[in-house]
Amino acid sequence: MKVAIIMGSDSDLPIMQEAIDVLNEFGIENEVDIVSAHRTPEKLVEFSKNAHLRGVSVIIAGAGGAAHLPGMVASMSPLPVIGVPVKSRNSIDGWDSILSILQMPGGVPVATVALDGAKNAGILAAQIIGATTPEVLTAIIAYKQSLKEKVIAASERVRKL
Repeated sequence: MKVAIIMGSDSDLPIMQEAIDVLNEFGIENEVDIVSAHRTPEKLVEFSKNAHLRGVSVIIAGAGGAAHLPGMVASMSPLPVIGVPVKSRNSIDGWDSILSILQMPGGVPVATVALDGAKNAGILAAQIIGATTPEVLTAIIAYKQSLKEKVIAASERVRKL
């Protein structure tokens, strides 16, 4: 099982790195590339139509501004697509990206995470893979338990103040 992480520009990499890091933590193979919906449309079509043939199970697509990348990929790929709206320098506080990814027409779903929420995109991709891969599911369960333990420890520290 493999996750493809794509983004519209290398300026998105600092945000998308969080998804890469999460997938690496869970031991999930991933591939990373730049696929611009507007500047490399032929590459977008090839990637979208063939990712499943290369063993990709889930696609995480990050984009800023008009953010057409996740929706265009979802329109051509049979795989689940997770969209990461990125607040770019030419963005309208990120709202353009959020709405461009979130407001998809019926029949072309894109799971959308929060603005700059690549970490959650990585976790969601891992959960999708974990539904059919026991070792990843076990890692997800351990991760969720660690979150719980961090909150309990913080609660204990706060109560001692």
